[in-house]
Amino acid sequence: MSVNIRIFDALKKYGDTTIISNLTLEINKKEFFTLLGPSGCGKTTLLRMIAGFNSIESGEFYFNEKLINDMNVSKRNIGMVFQNYAIFPHYTVKQNVEFGLKNRKFPKDQISNQADEFLKLMHIYEYKDRMPEKLSGGQQQRVALARALVIKPDVLLMDEPLSNLDAKLRLEMRHAIREIQKEVGITTVYVTHDQEEAMAISDRIAVMNNGVIQQIDIPEVIYHRPSNEFVASFIGRTNLIYAKYNAEKYQIDCYGYKFDVEKLTEDNEKVLLSVRPEDFQIKLHEENGIKVKIIDSVFLGLNTHYIAETSKNEKIEIVEESSLNHIYDVGTLVSLKINERKINVFSNDGERNLTPKL
Repeated sequence: MSVNIRIFDALKKYGDTTIISNLTLEINKKEFFTLLGPSGCGKTTLLRMIAGFNSIESGEFYFNEKLINDMNVSKRNIGMVFQNYAIFPHYTVKQNVEFGLKNRKFPKDQISNQADEFLKLMHIYEYKDRMPEKLSGGQQQRVALARALVIKPDVLLMDEPLSNLDAKLRLEMRHAIREIQKEVGITTVYVTHDQEEAMAISDRIAVMNNGVIQQIDIPEVIYHRPSNEFVASFIGRTNLIYAKYNAEKYQIDCYGYKFDVEKLTEDNEKVLLSVRPEDFQIKLHEENGIKVKIIDSVFLGLNTHYIAETSKNEKIEIVEESSLNHIYDVGTLVSLKINERKINVFSNDGERNLTPKL
């Protein structure tokens, strides 16, 4: 159980509209791999191509060395979990889990024990005789996950499985899915538009936009070294600020605030800075800094979020650890220092990250 998935030059069109073009991707055995992006970016379309629910106009899809382009869905040995659970309302919990085993002609004397094993793994064994209507949303999703895994598929595909749950249940199920995936050791492809969810559960993430993969990497690199402006803006929050780069001095000039950086990969004079809100530091009396005015503040317990405005009426978001001694009133003029080690410098059009790799 568990395969690696290789995709070469995948193309998907609906009429004259191209959804996915020339997409190449490799997913490792036992990896928890997430397709992340905004609605309509092609992530679910790609998942359905892997599953066999969507046709493939061009390209090659492999499970290990086996070409699966024309393989029937029933022969691909996949488990699928949807956002709407898709469990049978007229079956008990255990009957739902047994369904796939019976459908695959599993030995009758082993079906009950196999189902019980996965009911226990999902911590829903005590509900085995209940009808789905008597379960919470999280419990129903555990039933769907047990039913998908009990057939021991080579690949587990999950399409926005937590989107119908409330915030508390989402956190609970996120942790449960991650633990179960590692315990079972199955190659998993997970689709979501929730950045925090993707960061919390994934071994690697592919960030997609308009049918194109913008970046593939581990969560830490995606966050700290986004490949372009889109990834930086989509993963967490960031401030995008135009600045100038002095290639001879390796120095950035941002609103007159000058600081040194490592040599960039291109000697562009005009650049675009990406600075996370937490990478600013507010100073009251500092000459060398970005001069701004505080125009709003929100106290959120551990942190206080500020909105500041530059002399050119551009907005900057800042997050600082809350302190009774450092609460800046609206209208206060301050200087912003930047944690230079954590910024990203993009080309002026935002298409390329010019910062040396981690």
